[in-house]
Amino acid sequence: MLGLLGTATLMAAGIAAQGDSGFAAGKKAYEASDYAKAAQLLTGAAAAQPQNGDIELLLTKTHLELQQWDAAIKSAEKAVALDGKNSVYHEWLGRAYGEKADHTGFMSALGFAKKTRKEFVTAVELDGKNFSARQSLVEYDCEAPAMAGGGEDKAQPEIAEIAKMDAAEGHYAAGNCHRQKKDFPGADGEFNKALAGYLKSDERVFDIGDYAMRQREAAMLAAVADLGAKDAPGDPRAGFYRAAGLVVDKQDAAGAEKLLREYLKVAPMRSGYPRPAMAHYWLGQLAEDGGNDKVARAEYETAVKMDPKNKLAQEALKKVKKS
Repeated sequence: MLGLLGTATLMAAGIAAQGDSGFAAGKKAYEASDYAKAAQLLTGAAAAQPQNGDIELLLTKTHLELQQWDAAIKSAEKAVALDGKNSVYHEWLGRAYGEKADHTGFMSALGFAKKTRKEFVTAVELDGKNFSARQSLVEYDCEAPAMAGGGEDKAQPEIAEIAKMDAAEGHYAAGNCHRQKKDFPGADGEFNKALAGYLKSDERVFDIGDYAMRQREAAMLAAVADLGAKDAPGDPRAGFYRAAGLVVDKQDAAGAEKLLREYLKVAPMRSGYPRPAMAHYWLGQLAEDGGNDKVARAEYETAVKMDPKNKLAQEALKKVKKS
């Protein structure tokens, strides 16, 4: 009997070790942007350690990168079932529901949208200092219509509550709400205050960078690059947004090109990171500003080939073809 128990214990330990190694390998594949491999490894790790919610969380993120919305929801629901008091699990379940809402028919979308908000609210209730969940809730309420449970009247008290805890986060929340309403002057003012107040989240600093890039705000891009390099040393996005600011400001073309080429070499293919197509778009802008329409056209064509939905590259390509 004791021998059987010992064997069972050894088997359980072996399965757990297999799960640990699979989880570690899955993380490595995820960081390398090899999401198909990550999904395979993490699925095996989850089978070996069915009580490990962190594996399910990373699986959720992996499926989202693969645009596998249903699979992402399934993994996030498993994580929440394992630990219903984990704020981060609820936040990512909300994100998964939100992506499903954005990629399904109207009637189904409404149901998933309401689930999205419910999960963000739960995440905030479980951990009031989960600023990522708080910001997601503000964005939802500023963007979603009343029929989906949203509304700016709900967002404003949330923004005020965030501002009490962290002024820079409060300015970001207010700026994001203005952005959802397409009030760009209002967004400019709040985002600049968030950056001046040393916003600590690299995720949100670089999100402001994406906004500034699309608005072609050179000074804001420089501020994003400065703060991003401080918040997240070594993060390639700081260099990318600095390069975009230099191109917009028509300064240091050689430096901007170097930064963009470096970004193309090291940046992961991940949500929250500018896609390689955007680097080629800015390289095209550099060439066009320098009077080299042939190189500009090649860069724009590369950008459109990489991302057929890139409207900036599409319009730039049309323009350079006409010239």
